[in-house]
Order: sequence, then C-alpha cells, then structure tokens
Amino acid sequence: MNPARMLLAPVWVAQLATGAKSFRDNPLIGSPELNRRGLHEKRVRLAHDMAWRRREKLAKLVSAEDRAAFDRDGYIMRENFLPPDEFRRLRDEVFAYEGPAREMIQGDTITRRMAVGPEALRASPALRRFVVNPEWRGINRYVGSFDQEPLTYIQTILSHIRDAAPDPQTDLHADTFHPTVKAWLFLTDVAEDEGPFTYVPGSHRLTPGRLAWERETSIRASQSENRLLARGSFRASPDEIAAMGYGPPKAFAVPANTLVAGDTVGFHARGFSARPTVRVEIWTYGRRNPFLPWAGFDPGSVPGIAERRIDWMWRARDLMQRTGLGGQPWHDVGRLRPADPPALRLA
Repeated sequence: MNPARMLLAPVWVAQLATGAKSFRDNPLIGSPELNRRGLHEKRVRLAHDMAWRRREKLAKLVSAEDRAAFDRDGYIMRENFLPPDEFRRLRDEVFAYEGPAREMIQGDTITRRMAVGPEALRASPALRRFVVNPEWRGINRYVGSFDQEPLTYIQTILSHIRDAAPDPQTDLHADTFHPTVKAWLFLTDVAEDEGPFTYVPGSHRLTPGRLAWERETSIRASQSENRLLARGSFRASPDEIAAMGYGPPKAFAVPANTLVAGDTVGFHARGFSARPTVRVEIWTYGRRNPFLPWAGFDPGSVPGIAERRIDWMWRARDLMQRTGLGGQPWHDVGRLRPADPPALRLA
C-alpha cells in the first residue's frame, strides 16, 4: 500500500460504523479475507437488529394493520390513499407545475426528478398538505426505522425512450445492506406490463440462506464486473432468491392514488415494460446511519432545512462533477413539467 493510501486508513475504519457500502472504494469493506471471516455478515446482522429496535419505538405512528403487513411482507400498500377530490387537486397541481428538473439515463429509461422544495410547495397547496399528511409521514418513518423527514421528489419514469440495453433497475436487487425506505404515491395508473414496482415479499427479513448468500457475495463483490453490485447494491437471480427461502416477486400493477412504501433492503426491481410509458409519482427516499441506536434527532429534518436539502445536494453534485471528483450523472435540464418529453439528447 502506498503512503497516500495509508493516510486514508482511519477513514476506511470509521466507515465501518456507517452506511458506507462500496466494496470497490473501501478496501476493508471489500476485503475478501475479512468477509470470509464474517465482516460483511456482522454488519448486516447488526444493522437489521438496530432497525427493528428503532421500529419498536415508532410503532404508534402506523395502524396495527399496516404494521402487521409490513412486518410480514416488507411493504405497505394502500389503494385510494387520499380522498378522491383531494387526489384530483394534487394530481392536477403537480402536472401543471413547471420547475427545475434533473434527468438521468439508465439503459433505455430516463428518470426525471423535481425537488419538492419551497418553490413546488408554494405552487401546489395540495402537495403542501400531502407532505405533512400524518399517515404518509408515519408510514415513511416506520418502514425506514427513523423519525426523519425523507427526501421528497416529483418523479417521472420514461421507459423505452431509446434503443439501448435494458434499464439496470429491472434486475432484482437490494439497495444496500441495511434497512431503508422508498415510498410512492402513484399519480398515474400502472399496468402489469408498464414497468410496475416489483418486490419479493418477506425479503426484508434475514434467513439463514440470505445470510449465507450475503457472505458469499461479499467475498467476490470488489472484483465484480457489475458496477452496481461492486458498489454495494447486490443483484440476485430468481434461483438465488428461491434458495434464500423467499417466494416469487409481486408486481404492483395499481391504479393511481395508490401508496406503496417498501424496505429496499428487500429484493425489488422495476418490472417489465412492453411499450414506451410515462409514469408520474410522488417519491420519497430515506436513509441514515444504520447503526444509530436512536430513531430521531435528525438535523436534516429541521423545518427550513428539510425542504432545502435536495437543492443543496444538487449543487454539491454539480460542483463535484465540475471539479472531476465524480458524482452521479444527474443532468440539469432546466425547467420542465412532470409529463414533458425527455430533455436529454439521446444517442
């Protein structure tokens, strides 16, 4: 190891106590020898144990029915989540909103995101009411195991927009090694053959087969040719998932005004799409250090900060890209409406 890399050793050690997940960027996390000895498996076990302890403290935020469904399946689904008149107002205001947007190409699919921040909340009273809806907030918190304000976007999925390899999000995968939350309120209908969210019920819970698979995958992850797997988002085949003791995946072909919130440590994917489609949704994402013993005390959830985090995050990514330090390839595409055609130039 050269001296420059040795200077990073304290950082690599400290990252073991965080949600850091890249087997390629951290030689301790990615060490085949340490993972043969159980390093990754121990991180997985501890993170899951801490999440269930935190959920016990947050149980009162969700109904007994929703709590039982999540504990069994790893997700909560509620059709007709909002009263019909309120949902129509929300949908109409969101579709009419024009604001700053970012787009990313993955395979043959574009994902567009628009921050639910001060500008969007001023433009849409119904959206402002929705983000403080107690049921929506409680479900996000229980599933994610933290009393924190998630990042909230207006998200559009535009599938089959170019001749390219399939979207990598169509592979069954776990986002990371520890429990996290993603939630959707679908503003458009989602058909069975139009890329529905797909989830393997019960795969948020560890089985002996899952732990054995995690250990074996961690040993070879740093050398994987799959970039996403090497960076900690493990991919699994249907046969591997069956061997872990889980059943077949469930596709959420649902009408508009359906809420779905899932723990994305469970295996999930974007389902098969037979034709070009445009799907619009309110989408949230929440993740914190999985080893924290407390559920709350999140500085990012403070009013005045929470609704501005996405804008600050985008600016930081722009700076990283300009200075050559990396950052995800989210492109600033100016001001758009959610259902506008793609703004990115496509090869």
